[in-house]
Amino acid sequence: MKKLNEMKLTMESRSVNEGFSRAVVAAFAALLDPTLEELSDIKTAVSEAVTNAIVHGYREQSGPVFLTATLTDKPSVRIRVRDRGVGIADVAEARRPLFTTMQGERAGLGFAVMESFMDRVQVRSAPGKGTTVTLEKTIGGKRHDG
Repeated sequence: MKKLNEMKLTMESRSVNEGFSRAVVAAFAALLDPTLEELSDIKTAVSEAVTNAIVHGYREQSGPVFLTATLTDKPSVRIRVRDRGVGIADVAEARRPLFTTMQGERAGLGFAVMESFMDRVQVRSAPGKGTTVTLEKTIGGKRHDG
């Protein structure tokens, strides 16, 4: 699988940057000519991953959220959302639907939503060091090598 293009973005963990990250990734992924449904799926998954980094990763603090998107000749898009926040002690438990660290405030469906819209979701985390969520989606549209 050959890398066609890559972009990196670092933003502050502010809720206003969730929408910004969706727009940036959508514009970048558009180079692969995805369908509107594929683009919507990508935007929704990115929104969930970035929101998790902001709300759960940093909680009441702020810090950097790193977003990397790579386009491949598969054609596919791979997105990594990384924070240096509190981390997740038990990733398997956190991926269970309805699990949340913020009782009453959140539905606990973030990972389930990501998994329903993407072909692959990987979560790596270490308490006190942060979390990296990798999202991958194959694009059925025609490829652009430009």
